[in-house]
Parts: sequence; C-alpha cells; structure tokens
Amino acid sequence: MITELISRIAVQILETSTYFGAFVLMALESMIAPVPSEAVMPFVGFLVADGKWNLWLAVLATSAGSLFGSLLSYWMGYYGGKPLVLKVGRYLLLNRHDLELTERYFQRRQGLYTVFIARFIPVIRHFISIPAGMGRMPLVPFMLLSVTGATLWNSFLLYCGLRLREHWPVVQKYSHQVDIVIVVLAVIGLGWFARNRLAARRAGTHTETP
Repeated sequence: MITELISRIAVQILETSTYFGAFVLMALESMIAPVPSEAVMPFVGFLVADGKWNLWLAVLATSAGSLFGSLLSYWMGYYGGKPLVLKVGRYLLLNRHDLELTERYFQRRQGLYTVFIARFIPVIRHFISIPAGMGRMPLVPFMLLSVTGATLWNSFLLYCGLRLREHWPVVQKYSHQVDIVIVVLAVIGLGWFARNRLAARRAGTHTETP
C-alpha cells in the first residue's frame, strides 16, 4: 500500500538521520530547494508519538533548521541579489516565476510582519527570505519573525502528525482510497511540474533570442 510505504520510508530516513537530518531538511525547506515542510514535519510527529523523539528537541531542531535556511537565503539576497540567487537556484530546481511572485508580494506588503505572515503561505514561504535580504530588512527583526513564524507552522504540522499517528489504524483501514488520492495528486503534481519547467525553458529561450 502506497500510504504505508511512504510513511515507513519517511520515518526510516528521519530515524537514520536523527534530529540533524530534520534540521537539514527544514533548512532546505526554508531555502529554494523543493523540500516541502508538509512532507517532513508530520513524520517528525510520528516519531514523537512513538516515543522515539523528544517533542521539544524535535521543535528545536526543526526551528533551528528553518532559521538557518532562512539566513542563507537572506544573505544570498543581501550580498548577491537576484543574479546570485538565479545562478545557485539552477541546481536546486528554482522556479523563477515563483521567485518573482514572492518579490512582488514583498514589495506590495513591505513591513516587519511580512516575513512572519509569509511563513503560512504556500510557495511564498520558500522564497520570502530572498527579497527580505535584497530589500536590506534589518537582520534582528528578520530572524525573530522568521523563527517565530516557522516554529508555529512546523509545530502545527508536527501536531497533525501526532494526531494522524494516533488514528493510524483508521488510516490503514481506508488506505486503498487514500492510495488512489495520492496517485491522482502525484500525477497532477508531475504534470504541473513538467508544465512549469517547459514554460520556464521557453521563457529563457525567448529572453536569449536577439
């Protein structure tokens, strides 16, 4: 069953890499790497529910990872600007459209709490640190708002994982229906990803054409 297989693989990876692995994954999630927190934190909750991980150490490790990744993105924007971000982003499957969308969001809603609010918005939260650095947002408020927003979001997903683990027998009972949903979502996701890659490649071609 796909649901059971995914959960076993995710938990095994986290068990092997321990808190440091969770730190690294959440650091990548806070940068421009395609590592969604929704695919990490619920399984951290699984480990906490099973008594294999300490709740507060899990929160500390993932929050520290989110802050570390946010700071790396902030400094990329601060010192290198968009050219450096795009250059490095090529190796991390950066979606230029999503970056530009985040830039526009940051410009429209400039203010200290923009970074905090962005932590709860899909796509935007992966990129928000870059325009914050490019816009020379003060470092201390940036760090405080980033770690606060990331901790709240991570903790929410961790709690969802805890609750899901408690009701895992029910999930297994209806796992065939869940598997169908996962397959459909995977197909849609792959189609969306392929479409974006193709659109980005065409846009790049048009840009380079004299």
